Parts: sequence; C-alpha cells; structure tokens
Amino acid sequence: MGFANELRNQYAEDWDAAVNHPFVDQLLDGSLSDENLRRYLVQDYQFCDAFTALLGQAVASAPSLPSRLVFARVLGAFASDENTYFQDCFNELDVPEADRTAPALGSATRDFDNLMRSALATRSYPEVLAVLLVAEWLYGDWAARAGDPSEWPAHAKHAEWIRLHNNPEYNAWVTWLREEFDAVGPADAASRERVAETFAEAVRLERAFFDAALLPAEVF
Repeated sequence: MGFANELRNQYAEDWDAAVNHPFVDQLLDGSLSDENLRRYLVQDYQFCDAFTALLGQAVASAPSLPSRLVFARVLGAFASDENTYFQDCFNELDVPEADRTAPALGSATRDFDNLMRSALATRSYPEVLAVLLVAEWLYGDWAARAGDPSEWPAHAKHAEWIRLHNNPEYNAWVTWLREEFDAVGPADAASRERVAETFAEAVRLERAFFDAALLPAEVF
C-alpha cells in the first residue's frame, strides 16, 4: 500500500465524514440554500491566494521538469476555470466586493489558510504535496458521489462546482498527485511523521470547513 492510501485509511473517520457530509448531500441534490452556498463560496475563495502559492512552490520544488509542467498546467486551469466559477456565482448571489476580497473569516478558514502557508514556508515538496493531495483528492471523492451528469442538479451554481471536481482531467490530476506523493515520500521517520501530521490536519480542517458552511450566520 502506498503512503497516500495508508494516510487516507489512517484518517478515514474525518475523511469519510467530509466526503459524506450533509453539506455535500445538499450540494449534490441541489437543495443547498443560497445562504449556505454563498457563505461557503465566500470563505472558500479566501484560500485562492495560498493555494496558488502552494502550486507555485510545487513548481519550484518538484524534482523534475515533467512534474513541474503538471503543476504549471494545473495552476493555469485554476486561475481560469475555477476563478470564473467563483465570480459568476458571486454575481448571481449578489456578493458585495468587500465580501469577495476581505470578509470576516471563520475559524476553520483561518486555520486552513494557516496550514497552507505553513506548508508553503517549509519549502518541503512532500509537505506541500500533502496539503494539495488532501484538498484535491477529498474533493474528487465527494464529487464522484454525484454519479452520471444527467442526475446532477439543474442549477449551474451547484452543477458546475461538481463538474470542476468530477471530470476526466481532474480525476487524472488526482491520480497523478497520489502517485507523485507515493514516489517522493519523506526520506526519514521524522519527516514522515511531519508529513502525516500535515495530512491529518488538512483532513480534519476539510471536515470542519463543511461543518462551518451549515452553521447559522451568527455562529459562523
């Protein structure tokens, strides 16, 4: 068993709770309220800066040109398709500019952003990969629950978020990330433990982030 699957199984409780979260259920069946979707997207958009920097660090620290080019292609797609989705939804949901660029952050948002930036600061390829892998693989897992596109929600604000995380290119990217993570695993026991801790915290925060998206606004 590769290191990626070993960690996935080790932290299965939080992983499975996130993949099968009520927030995901509502997104997949199209019943997610505009209020909760708006709150989720406003908070999620705040990760774009740190996530882009993580991809850039992966380009810089990858061990070979082929790996660098994979990250460079993903970075370009992230800057176009995903950003377009956010802006379209913000317009549809009447999100003011202040909430797009500088909203009050929930605790899960702050903690996840800090985790990304901590991994970035290490300049450790395995630690950067650990955060990227959780973020992309876990989203691929919940999006796979959507089944055939003919069964997806009617509204683009729901269906497009599914499509961005459930398509052949995205699935191939997740598979490549998992294989890359296994191939460049930590060199010693101490590094392996640090990477495992980073992976575990990322999974925990993915679950917490979905929890927060369904909280009443005054609690969030």
